[in-house]
Amino acid sequence: MLAPKRSTPEIAILGAGIGGLATAAALHRAGLAATVYEQAGQLTEVGAGLVVAPNAARLLRRLGVLEPLLRQAVRLEVGWEFRRWRDGSILSAEDLESSCERLYGEHTYTVHRADLLAALENAVPTIRLGKRCIALEERKGRPLLRFADGDVVEADVVIGADGVHSVVRGTITEPQAAVYSGLCAFRALVPAGDAPAFARRRAQTLWLGPGHHLVHYPISAGRYVNLVAFAPAGDESVESWTARASVEEFLREFDGWDPRLVDLIRAAETPGRWALLDRAPLPNWSRGPVTLLGDAAHPMFPFFAQGAAQAIEDAAVVARCLADDPGDPVRALRRYEELRVPRTTRLQEVSHGRAHLNHLPDGPGQQARDREFAEHDPLVANGWIYDYDPDESRFLSAQ
Repeated sequence: MLAPKRSTPEIAILGAGIGGLATAAALHRAGLAATVYEQAGQLTEVGAGLVVAPNAARLLRRLGVLEPLLRQAVRLEVGWEFRRWRDGSILSAEDLESSCERLYGEHTYTVHRADLLAALENAVPTIRLGKRCIALEERKGRPLLRFADGDVVEADVVIGADGVHSVVRGTITEPQAAVYSGLCAFRALVPAGDAPAFARRRAQTLWLGPGHHLVHYPISAGRYVNLVAFAPAGDESVESWTARASVEEFLREFDGWDPRLVDLIRAAETPGRWALLDRAPLPNWSRGPVTLLGDAAHPMFPFFAQGAAQAIEDAAVVARCLADDPGDPVRALRRYEELRVPRTTRLQEVSHGRAHLNHLPDGPGQQARDREFAEHDPLVANGWIYDYDPDESRFLSAQ
């Protein structure tokens, strides 16, 4: 016999990353209680910089976390500034200072991931640390979570925000190995005092070259420059924030590039490096009262800087669906999936395609790409990304 439905469901969220914390904050704002379970013993400064585009900024503002975050954020004046690898000539750039808020109602910011996590953490009532989930089962129609410390928790709803290696994902879909992309990513921070002046500007700059590209922008109220670069991976197949490379290895990948960029790389602190693995979009995220969110549902290449933003959007939508239909969580999660899968699938696909476009060898294809960049303002061309608002009626029907 199935357990009776509750008027307000008990909700368990696995993972205290950006998606998990944003979901707990959104549920709290909607009047629903949730407990976040995080395997780490403490929330530490993992990762580096990320972009908070208008579609994420408006949702963070509604959660009450944008204003405190802005003390550590950098408001960009220039975005998607594409430069040529050899001489730094500008191919295209967004005028964010004068146009972004006018077009989309919010500015674009860059932040350290740890600062965003701290702002979200302050909006979440209940986080349990040191809780590594080892199994997800069912008991009398309700999900049951087993943790490595022997604890067992039942809930009405389980939301798997537990990342690309999600335990929850394996209970919803057949396990599928990630596909090797052939690319690796380098990440590093450069203290602002050591960075060339061009890199300290309030700009998100992308340098494009054969088989490689590199992105930099200031974070942490301008104290650091965040650096992320993509190159052929060779035999590197470690997908980890803790994998390490040397500055010399980083420099070898960009030998012959504009000397200003080489100077920026040379000033980097110990780079991190990991392989970029590819995962196909999932057609379904939910099974009964269990669903996925963020990277657990739709890991995507970072070439549109939308990974964190899409997790924040997921959080807003799943909270709205559960608040609108608290007596039938299964139906609410089906609604959440219907609303979100088409959009995140599209973003996964365009992000995947951007790898080829960014890495074209010099020649006719590269020249055609550069002309296209010069003729179209990416701030307008990407409006379908930035104007999304899950609280507006036009986004409340499945696409």
